[in-house]
Amino acid sequence: MASEAAPSCRLVFCLLISAAVLRPGLGWYTVNSAYGDTIIMPCRLDVPQNLMFGKWKYEKPDGTPVFIAFRSSTKKSVQYDDVPEYKDRLNLSENYTLSISNARISDEKRFVCMLVTEDDVFEAPTVVKVFKQPSKPEIVSKAPFLETEQLQKLGDCISRDSYPEGNITWYRNGKVLQPLEGAVVIIFKKQMDPVTQLYTMTSSLEYKTTKADIQTPFTCSITYYGPSGQKTVHSEQAVFDIYYPTEQVTIQVLPPKNAIKEGDNITLKCLGNGNPPPEEFFFYLPGQPEGIRSSNTYTLPDVRRNATGDYKCSLIDKKSMIASTAITVHYLDLSLNPSGEVTKQIGDSLPVSCTISASRNATVVWMKDNIKLRSSPSFSSLQYQDAGNYVCETALQEVEGLKKRESLTLIVEGKPQIKMTKKTDPSGLSKTIICHVEGFPKPAIQWTITGSGSVINQTEESPYINGRYYSKIIISPEENVTLTCAAENQLERTVNSLNVSAISIPEHDEADEISDENREKVNDQAKLIVGIVVGLLLAALVAGVVYWLYMKKSKTASKHVNKDLGNMEENKKLEENNHKTEA
Repeated sequence: MASEAAPSCRLVFCLLISAAVLRPGLGWYTVNSAYGDTIIMPCRLDVPQNLMFGKWKYEKPDGTPVFIAFRSSTKKSVQYDDVPEYKDRLNLSENYTLSISNARISDEKRFVCMLVTEDDVFEAPTVVKVFKQPSKPEIVSKAPFLETEQLQKLGDCISRDSYPEGNITWYRNGKVLQPLEGAVVIIFKKQMDPVTQLYTMTSSLEYKTTKADIQTPFTCSITYYGPSGQKTVHSEQAVFDIYYPTEQVTIQVLPPKNAIKEGDNITLKCLGNGNPPPEEFFFYLPGQPEGIRSSNTYTLPDVRRNATGDYKCSLIDKKSMIASTAITVHYLDLSLNPSGEVTKQIGDSLPVSCTISASRNATVVWMKDNIKLRSSPSFSSLQYQDAGNYVCETALQEVEGLKKRESLTLIVEGKPQIKMTKKTDPSGLSKTIICHVEGFPKPAIQWTITGSGSVINQTEESPYINGRYYSKIIISPEENVTLTCAAENQLERTVNSLNVSAISIPEHDEADEISDENREKVNDQAKLIVGIVVGLLLAALVAGVVYWLYMKKSKTASKHVNKDLGNMEENKKLEENNHKTEA
């Protein structure tokens, strides 16, 4: 049997070495695999009944075959050839499907499945394609800034570890950037790692920017082929700082120029609309042709009204680019004449003036003892009630904090004046004697009984208001007496006496002095009575007019009635005469 098998073995060897037969209908078959995945290649041949074994091989670029796996149909054993790059990576199944784990770029070959019988060899080729997705593209080596109207490198877009190599595209605000002479220059290059055979793609972009590119995003993308077809991955957005020259200068005033007042500190701020903005400027003050070189701010401390005027600033290297603003330093002067503490005598006149000088119309308010007056005070004949603390206050409402005020403390002095009154109680058992005093400073009151010189201490005093008050005593004299009231202040001592009859003797009472408060009440009552009387007179007048109109209409109506009655009697007489004539 061994002798019989030998020719068969020799025949098989010859068949393997000679050109194999490719079965009709089995064309090229391609298997796509992702890098690192397992490549699975079915044999694609029908297993013959007399199969001896199956083998897999791959072909070198020069066509030389390299056998890598063997499986016997009888012994069911699998043998893998000693090929270093496929060590521990192969698996040949019972149906002769070959699997290669951890796919590499070097696995891109033409593999052949061979099924061998005693008299024939059948082959089915398979082409393996391996794909590697590249890394997400990123923009590196970015320019710190871009200057307008200058062609300069914006950055590099790089994507790594791709197979096959991909294609990089640049975008501005989502739109594809195409090369344009003098404005858009794109340089693409690729590099393959000799070990992994993976590609790294780099695309450099040179770009001529304008102000329209401010805050405009730039991106790039990598387009590559994978097992399932073409795909695209985009980078993150990159926004660049755009530098452009100043085209306009503006000047600002701090605080706001409509609220500047004397004593304020004015800060002038000059701004250019370029990027980066100018750091230095010339500042021009009113009446000074030469500019003051400074940073973008210039401060004038403790300004006065003569600082009002036009202020300007310009670029250092381009003085023709200038900005200006008008500043008004608001002021407010108040002069009160007289002011401070002023002492006058009762009945004197006192002219008072509050003079205002301001940068615009100012409001003036007069206060007396913290109560607002309706008008400015005027004193033609001073009274005690005119005394008090007067304040003239003025302000510019549009300018916060610009207020002025001056005060006048008016003292009205007067020698003591006395008036005495007496009144008998309705019961007839006592008499009330009142000493009315006015004067300033407040006079001290003393009661004495003339003749005896006795001082009366049991008195009742009213409050001291507007330079007036009174002292009251109640007595029941058994005989006629004379009472003396003395009032004294720093100016003078005044004495007045009043004869008072004994309680048993009737006498005429003298009216009490009306106080200021009561006098105002009396005046109010008088006004009320006058108003009522005038109202009644008007009502009577209206009633009289109505009555007159009524009577006039009544007389007219009576005349018409009498006339109608007369006509009726005449008609009756005519009818009677007609009857008589007919008879």
